[in-house]
Parts: sequence; structure tokens; C-alpha cells
Amino acid sequence: MRIVVTGSIATDHLMTFPGRFAEQLLADRLDRISLSFLADNLEFRRGGVAANIAFGLGTLGLRPVLVGSVGRDFDPYRVWLKEHGVDTDSVRVSETCQTARFVCTTDRDQNQIATFYEGAMVEAREIDLSDVVARAGRPDLVLISPDDPEAMLRHTRTCRELGIPFAADPSQQLARLERPQVRELVDGASRLFTNEYEAALLCEKSGLTEEQILRRVGSWVTTHGEGGVRIQTAGTTPLTVHAVEVEEVVDPTGVGDAFRAGFLAATAWGVSERSAAQLGCAVAATVLASVGTQEYRLSGESLLTLLGMGYGCRYETELTAHLRELA
Repeated sequence: MRIVVTGSIATDHLMTFPGRFAEQLLADRLDRISLSFLADNLEFRRGGVAANIAFGLGTLGLRPVLVGSVGRDFDPYRVWLKEHGVDTDSVRVSETCQTARFVCTTDRDQNQIATFYEGAMVEAREIDLSDVVARAGRPDLVLISPDDPEAMLRHTRTCRELGIPFAADPSQQLARLERPQVRELVDGASRLFTNEYEAALLCEKSGLTEEQILRRVGSWVTTHGEGGVRIQTAGTTPLTVHAVEVEEVVDPTGVGDAFRAGFLAATAWGVSERSAAQLGCAVAATVLASVGTQEYRLSGESLLTLLGMGYGCRYETELTAHLRELA
């Protein structure tokens, strides 16, 4: 199964604040916030939603096609992704802008305050998925993750025109999208990905009820952090899968991207949605226990161990043969 992943490609600047954001916010001064947090450390990491997901898919043995827009500073990052199984030949290089940047501070309760600089990502709207298909071949699925809003809409329309199944993952860009745009991105998606907060925001922004959204998509996959995952399909009982526990939460950045990579890899292998969600949770747990979004390492043995501890041996049957092939 060939998967095209469209969306942001960025550099992450990750900082940690030893206190609590909530203790610095004054209830009667929320309309005039002016705060500065003294961070303990600064980590420079490779990131971007699409790049994170593509990295995870590549590490799991697939060869995803990454589609997005970057600056001329991308070359070292390109080498890294290629070394981890990602096809980057459809990434557009801007002549004027630098690669997008994500600046994030995490407090002791794992709350985050972040800013995203769009940079070269704005030129993603110039990418034509038809050209990607002509170069790399017709994909089985296109994942449309957070990107320049016009690019997201263009990719969605192209998928419909070409009859290519697509999955919608609007997440962070929901705040920038208008009601007609939200509905257009969701309508006809084979899968819809959100976290718990985004699920509520999606209903508000689209003006649709949960039931109405379910009638427009194949299935709706919602992550609930330590509460696990909920998969809904119209007319059926929701499927819930609990999360894999970790001994110590190190960094939550990129955990949702890791889940998507594990889930999509498993569905590409043809396993059940329950097993796919379990693998997604196992990959997410691996990322949760490390700093950065692409610094983790996966092996069949480590994932099978996590699946065994999290769900019991009887749940890993469908995944065993595929994971045994990983180094």
C-alpha cells in the first residue's frame, strides 16, 4: 500500500519550563496577557506534522511519499528522511522562504504553549498532486494533514477529481478555517483524525453534529491522550482502545503524529482497526518516552513487548508477522 502524506515540514525548537503555566495566569487579567517563561533547556529537532508521520511510516517499513514546501535549508533534513525510508522527491523547495518553524514550551504538567511560523509552507498551495501521482504512481491513500489552508483544500479537491481515497487530519489548522472549508476538507474522507479537543472544535467550526459528521466520513479516529483512542463509524458501536502506559512521560510533542503513523502502517498491512489502534498507541508510547518527534527508535521486538504489556499476547497476533520483519 502506497501512502502520500501532505502537510507541514518544519524545524522544532522545544523548551521546558519547570513551573506551571496555570499558576502564572490571572483570571481577571486574561485580556491583557504579557508573560515570559525562563526555560531550563532548548532542543532543536526535526518536525512538522507530515514529516513526523512520514518518518514513522518509513521507520515501520513503508515507503511513504512526503509532499510539502520547504526552504533551501532543507537539504540535511532531506537526507535524514531518505535514510529512514521517506520519498522526498515531491517536496517543493522555495526560492525565498526558510523552512517553517515550530517553537514550543512545555511546563511540568505537560501543558504546552506554542507558535508556528509558516515560512515556506505557504507555497504548498502551488503543489499539484496530479504531478505527484505522475511521478510516484497512483497512491492507495492520501493523508491531508495540517498545511497551508489553500494547499489542504487543493489536495482534497484533487483527490476527489482523481478518485483517490483521502484521510482528513485538519487538527491545528481548524482555528484558521472557515465553516465551508472545514466541511469541504471532511466531506468524503475515508478517515477523519482528531484529538479530543479538536473533535469538539470540529463540530463547532463545521456547524455539524457528531452524527452528521459521521455520515460524511468512513470512520472517525479520536485520540484521548492517556485515555486511549475512540473509533466511530456511523451506525455502529464505537471501538475504544486504551493507551499503552509509559514509566515516565518525557515529551508529548509529536505523539499524535506517531499514533497516526502506527495506525496507518497497520491498516496498510490489512489488520483490524483494533490492532491498528493498538500499534498506534504503542508507537505513541515510544515517542512519549523520548524528546523530540523523530529521535525515537522502533524495532519489532520493542513494539511487540509494548503490545504484550499493554494488551496481552492474544491481541498481537495480527501484527506479529509484520513486526518481526522490522530490525
